[in-house]
Amino acid sequence: MQHSGNAPHENVSLYDRLGGVYSIAAIVENFIDRILIDPRLNANPRVREGHQRVHSAGFKYTVTEYLCSVTGGPQRYSGRSMGDSHRHLIVTGAEWEAFMEDLRCSLEAFDVPRAEQEELKAILESRKDEIVMRAPHE
Repeated sequence: MQHSGNAPHENVSLYDRLGGVYSIAAIVENFIDRILIDPRLNANPRVREGHQRVHSAGFKYTVTEYLCSVTGGPQRYSGRSMGDSHRHLIVTGAEWEAFMEDLRCSLEAFDVPRAEQEELKAILESRKDEIVMRAPHE
C-alpha cells in the first residue's frame, strides 16, 4: 500500500512507524541482550535470578508481543500483567532509569527517530507504577 508523503503523521500507528513486527523484534532482541547483562539491573538479586531463570528466546518473544500490541500492531499480548510480572522483583526507580536508558540505546542503535522514541517511552512510563516498587518510607 502506498501512502502519500503528506499524509498526517498521527494517522500512522507507532507500530507501523517502527517498521512492524520484524523491526520491533530486532529492537527487542538488542534490548533484551542489553538488559540481561546490565550490571545496574543485575545488582538486584531478584532481577539477576529472573534473568538467569527465564530463557532469553521466550523473553524476547513476550516483549516483542507486548510492544507490538501497545504500539497498535495486530498482535495480542498473552503474558501476565506488568504488576504480576514485576512485583516480586522489587524494581527500584534507579533500576527503571537504567532499563529506560538501555531501551534508548537500543532504539538509537536502530536509528529510531526521536518522536517515535518519545512516544514509546510515554507508553512504557504509563506502566511504571505497576513495575517500580516504592521504598517503604515514600
